[in-house]
Amino acid sequence: MPPMGKGKQGVIRKPKNTKKTAKRLFSYFKEYKFMLFIVVLAVIVSSGANVLGTYLLKPVINDYIVPFIGSQNPDLSGFIQVIVFMLVIYVIGALSSWVYNRIMVSVSCGVLYKVRNQMFEHMQRLPIKYFDTHSHGDVMSRYTNDTDSLRMMMSQSVPQLISSLLTVISVFIMMIILSPMLTLLVVGMLVIMLIVIKFIGKRSAHFFKRQQISLGAVNGYVEEMIEGQKVVKVFCYEDKSKQKFAGLNGSLEHAASNANTFANILMPIMGNLSYIHYALTAMIGAYLTIISGNSDAGFLALSIGSLAAFLQYTRSFSQPITQVSQQINSILNAMAGAERIFELLDENVEVDNGKTTVVRAEIDDNGNITEVNHRTGRWAWKQVHSNGQISYTEVCGAVEFENVTFSYDGKKTVLNDISLYAKPGQKIAFVGSTGAGKTTITNLINRFYDVPDGKIRFDKININKINKDDLRRALGIVLQDTHLFTGTVMDNIRYGNLEASDEDVIKAAKIANAHWFITHLPDGYNTMLTADGDNLSQGQRQLLAIARAAVADPPVLILDEATSSIDTRTESHIEKGMDALMKGRTVFVIAHRLSTVRNADAIMVLENGEIIERGNHQDLIEKKGRYYQLYTGAFELE
Repeated sequence: MPPMGKGKQGVIRKPKNTKKTAKRLFSYFKEYKFMLFIVVLAVIVSSGANVLGTYLLKPVINDYIVPFIGSQNPDLSGFIQVIVFMLVIYVIGALSSWVYNRIMVSVSCGVLYKVRNQMFEHMQRLPIKYFDTHSHGDVMSRYTNDTDSLRMMMSQSVPQLISSLLTVISVFIMMIILSPMLTLLVVGMLVIMLIVIKFIGKRSAHFFKRQQISLGAVNGYVEEMIEGQKVVKVFCYEDKSKQKFAGLNGSLEHAASNANTFANILMPIMGNLSYIHYALTAMIGAYLTIISGNSDAGFLALSIGSLAAFLQYTRSFSQPITQVSQQINSILNAMAGAERIFELLDENVEVDNGKTTVVRAEIDDNGNITEVNHRTGRWAWKQVHSNGQISYTEVCGAVEFENVTFSYDGKKTVLNDISLYAKPGQKIAFVGSTGAGKTTITNLINRFYDVPDGKIRFDKININKINKDDLRRALGIVLQDTHLFTGTVMDNIRYGNLEASDEDVIKAAKIANAHWFITHLPDGYNTMLTADGDNLSQGQRQLLAIARAAVADPPVLILDEATSSIDTRTESHIEKGMDALMKGRTVFVIAHRLSTVRNADAIMVLENGEIIERGNHQDLIEKKGRYYQLYTGAFELE
């Protein structure tokens, strides 16, 4: 078995501020005060019952068994009463153990329910920046490993720690009462055990740390090879990959062998030491029992019953000590996990000071706007001014950048003094090399990041004054990396507009040219998608993403490499549908395939975060600048 406190993780994680974390964690137990009081009471009763039951061996042997030896007609009534009393005590102890374990399971599940809800709710309010700077695996581990360590601590470690401490203290007191001389032997053997635990545990921890590092390397390499099997086979990398894996696996085998060698010898050594201790106690105790008849024995005197009870205490003394060490390490590990959970909960949420909202509207021939509750297909920005007056502005889709400068980390400038204007219904395309800042522009339009320098206006309203949720309702976006959720095809398209009817969804699918392939799926629009749509091709997945944007029916549409995974034939099929979708809408297009932006009203060529060229396709071709070089290069490749 692994050394104390190592468990699955192998290495004990220690919290940075145990006191602060514990205080915060205990705040979740306020509503369970009465239940926790019952738990503590049950733990005391359980530990006390075991200690008292063992002590009753002394009167049973001294008062009944020894006097019965050689007796012809012993009176068993008193003996039976004591045995029944012992039985009742042990039954009470067992019931108390069941009670506190059962209650702690309920308490721990209730606390974790609250913790997970808080984590998920808080996560939904975190800015995109958090997910850009934290790996998904690290975030997921807070929901899995860290919460699981908390569950183990609350349901098992803490009750067992209290029980073990009470048992050790109670047993030690009873040992002193029974025989101070033999108790000295216990203390001496305890010192030896602690030295052995420290010696072996230190070496085991070293190798377990190396094992975890090696295990991470092996798992990471296996994951890479699974994901890159096509590349491995294309370039005949099989033999080389096997050699590299053999080396990593060998390092893991060496570290694991040493780690488990030390871990597995600890308990046998402790077991043998306890047997030696028991044997020594029995021999010395027997000698003390023999000399007890001598009037000079004094405090060394020991009855047979006392010896029997002491020997039983000896067997039950070392195990709680081992458990105390195990549970302390387990609690430290859980507290470190709790710190990571609280770090997530303490992350600054997305700040939104925007007061302008988007509402359904009716607009008459004179341009007067009236807010309504029913669907009209028209929308308006609702602004509440400082004097309490309300004004409405029709959502048209005019987007303006004015001297926008932006950096993700405050060090490297990604956009430098960007100014542009998209009139309602215009198609604006961004082209340029990777890292030029194309996607950053769309991130700023969505307010995934706020602009520190410069201004972005939507229908002449500063987007910082628009509520983020309402701003994003006015935007439709098709990302380069398509993500589909577990659910039906219908549900995934309706994700763009939860109020959309089935007819609206089908209409959007037809616009995106996804209707044909959907109807040929096993259950059509009711086909269940799992594992991010693995049962669909990449092109089909992107068609669903386009349909999702279409059903949202937004005034502004952002296509971030929306057709990057669609073949030329499919692309030509959806051009008419996309034109219908884009009609009357402001559209921002990011594309490496320059053939998709030839009909754009304006093309912005970015390089190192600056717009170096702008104009329509024909103008930029005639200039024979960077766009001309990119376009002719792409044309030759085609």
